[in-house]
Amino acid sequence: MPLYNFSAGPAVVPHTVLKKAQKEFLNFQGSQLSVVELSHRAKGFEEIIQEAEALLRELMDISEEYAVLFLQGGASLQFSMLPLNLAQKNKALYVNSGTWARKAIAAAQTIDSVTVEVIASSEKDDFHFVPKINSELVDQKAAYLHITTNETIDGIFYRKIPKVGKVPIVADMSSNILANDYSTEDFGVIYAGAQKNMGIAGLTLVIIRKDLLNQEVIFAPMLDYSLQAKNNSMYNTPPVFAIYMAKLVLEWVKEKGGVSQMYHNAQKKSALLYEFLDHSQIFSSPVEKSDRSLTTIPFVTGNPDLDQQFIEQAKKEGLENLKGHRSVGGMRASIYNAMPTEGVTTLVNFMKKFEGENGGK
Repeated sequence: MPLYNFSAGPAVVPHTVLKKAQKEFLNFQGSQLSVVELSHRAKGFEEIIQEAEALLRELMDISEEYAVLFLQGGASLQFSMLPLNLAQKNKALYVNSGTWARKAIAAAQTIDSVTVEVIASSEKDDFHFVPKINSELVDQKAAYLHITTNETIDGIFYRKIPKVGKVPIVADMSSNILANDYSTEDFGVIYAGAQKNMGIAGLTLVIIRKDLLNQEVIFAPMLDYSLQAKNNSMYNTPPVFAIYMAKLVLEWVKEKGGVSQMYHNAQKKSALLYEFLDHSQIFSSPVEKSDRSLTTIPFVTGNPDLDQQFIEQAKKEGLENLKGHRSVGGMRASIYNAMPTEGVTTLVNFMKKFEGENGGK
């Protein structure tokens, strides 16, 4: 029986990528060294990080006007790095669209030299939709506008990026990077933890327009975008293995048809699950249809005991990590790029069976 991993992250990695990593783990390209033993100053690793950046630039059409940084600390560290680098003695605007947006707001509010303004929120409605914004809501003198393009816990996403004038849009794209047809040119900064669509935990990607790199030195060098850019992401020892894994995943994405194909796959896979949810007798999606995520799909029965029964039985069928986040309960299916269509089909078929056995028609 095949196993399908619906974890929100660390998430499923393409099997072919795991096999290649396994093959090279003990002997990287004939060096007799494991890839985890490579010095970050060695030619072998220099080639890895350069190839990873080149692949990312190709796949996301990133121009030379942007710097690409491979950092540590998770996307959550960016919640503090962004205002420290971009908005000191200035105003930073935020859209409160879900759990992760709320955490980004809270982190920025701890910095005394930054004025934080939340210009739109869906919190009163339990984050079931994307708050609508336009340029009239946006102070054009602000340092940036922060959005979260996909909320993993709440299951909403930005189908289109809003037009807000000249203010740079900063985006936490951790859970739908490489899975949507966004244009990099629409953003001033994109950041993402790699452990959902780009590899394994330990690596954080930052794509930043070079004119936004801070001119003043940040009190903590590790948090200084300009310093990291000048040192090509190697101010200190970078997460070597995580960058190597990201390179392999990027190669896989290119081989499978690039971001446009990943986006097509995401639409197809999510449609299978939403089609069932919309006609189910016991399962439902709490998210407004127009804003439903393509990659992280929460669903519920409305009965916590039945939810738990479903999760336990699903696991016995090889459907792993379907438990919803502890803050919202229910279930959640994370169907990132590496999740095959067969995994979603298997999930839907099991849901139909479960429904028939538990009161559905």
